[in-house]
Amino acid sequence: MMEYLFAKKPLSLLLEEMKGENRLRRVLGPIQLTSLGVGAIIGTGIFVLTGVAAHDKAGPALIVSFCVAGLACVFAALCYAEFASMAPVAGSAYTYAYATLGELFAWIIGWDLVLEYTVASSAVAHGWSHYFQNFISIFGVAIPKALGAAPFDFNPATGHLVVTGTWFDLPAIVITALVATILVIGIQESARFNTTMVGIKVAVVLFVIVVGSFYVKPANWFPFAPYGYTGVSFFGKTILGLTGKGGEPLGVLAGAAMIFFAYIGFDSVSTHAEEAIKPKRDVPIGIITSLIVCTVLYILVSAVLTGMVRYDQINIDAPVSDAFRQVGLPWAQGLIALGALAGITSVLLVMMLSQPRVFLAMARDGLVPTSFFGAVHPKFRTPYKSTILTGFVVASMAALVPLRVLAELVNIGTLLAFVIVCTAVLIMRHTNPEAERPFRCPFSPVVPSLGIALCLLLMFSLPTENWARLFVWLTIGLAIYFCYGRHHSVLAKIRAKENAAGAAPGADLSAADPA
Repeated sequence: MMEYLFAKKPLSLLLEEMKGENRLRRVLGPIQLTSLGVGAIIGTGIFVLTGVAAHDKAGPALIVSFCVAGLACVFAALCYAEFASMAPVAGSAYTYAYATLGELFAWIIGWDLVLEYTVASSAVAHGWSHYFQNFISIFGVAIPKALGAAPFDFNPATGHLVVTGTWFDLPAIVITALVATILVIGIQESARFNTTMVGIKVAVVLFVIVVGSFYVKPANWFPFAPYGYTGVSFFGKTILGLTGKGGEPLGVLAGAAMIFFAYIGFDSVSTHAEEAIKPKRDVPIGIITSLIVCTVLYILVSAVLTGMVRYDQINIDAPVSDAFRQVGLPWAQGLIALGALAGITSVLLVMMLSQPRVFLAMARDGLVPTSFFGAVHPKFRTPYKSTILTGFVVASMAALVPLRVLAELVNIGTLLAFVIVCTAVLIMRHTNPEAERPFRCPFSPVVPSLGIALCLLLMFSLPTENWARLFVWLTIGLAIYFCYGRHHSVLAKIRAKENAAGAAPGADLSAADPA
């Protein structure tokens, strides 16, 4: 049994899958991939989470939080780029783990990616709803209160959940349904729509930086780090820094752990490697370029925002547009809200675009039902069934779960994925030193090791509830694996057939028949 649990998928078998008919269409170039990365990164991070992190966790030192989170992402991005150039197939970290750590670890990271993209999409849809309501309020229009927010929220002042008096978030449901429809139609159409949205929101972000800089009051940057520069906990016990009323750590590192959500877009680029025209060259370009551009913009926007408005007076739901209202520029409020809608829409599109591709990779391996999650539309060449399911789940969570809970839950899943990818690079360099690497992570093993250390540090800076939710999610996932995935694994069937035929363990499996 242990042989099957930790069986590794050979690179030859990964590449052999690309020759089949049930594959995705290669239509994405470096500009489109970079645009997808920017589309996923710039959005909720700038337009929503800056307010939560500055108000509750870091104050003006949010600037440093973005630097710390960005540094962790740089290390992880270099590792992602190496794997994406080696194995340009769908699945991202799931596929990389399968090739290096074995099937059980691949399932864990795949299940973790499902959590990451589902919860991230839900948080993004939630943020879109708030900006939409902020935008229409300019014209005196309002969504009925019962249909404008999640039915409960987390109050950091008391550390408890509170009832909001609403039923569900209707705008979040509507935007999720619209995006899911676009995604079913096709990847090329989705990429074009995303490129348009990216152009709009980058223009608005530059407007915020340039115009907002004239309204910065340096006094608002003091105290610069009201909650301190640390904020590290170990399973609920704060070991460095201040503690909030709910027991959560406070400070720059705690802020970095929260806004880490803002960076998850770059890893979604690797999930589209199978749809890249020249994946070995274009995917690393898309990953690294999008990350560098967005990190610079994040730092500038957070500096302008906390300079325009004192950190404890920032509006949590729509911080950027409301900051311009507070300094007496209501006309800019509408422009920024409109740009935020475009920006957050593109984030939602890329997040919901990525999850079905992870399911597709898992379905090809037999770990989830192939007839559903592996189904590719005969005309559109998209994984349409899992896309529709993703839309339904995301809409439900966005309508019922508050932003604070969603943001922190997705962060711990993302950080775990980054730790595994960095670890996998170290293992792959040892087990497959001869494999072709069109892009190599520089300064290995230093860079992967620093990525592991920094991501673990940020994981421990999250509240203990996030660890509990992660363990519950992984427990559910392991139950599914042992009840279904292990018995339907394509690789396990190949291994069994190999053993029955007396083949040498570790032989080339690419030509084996899994049936």
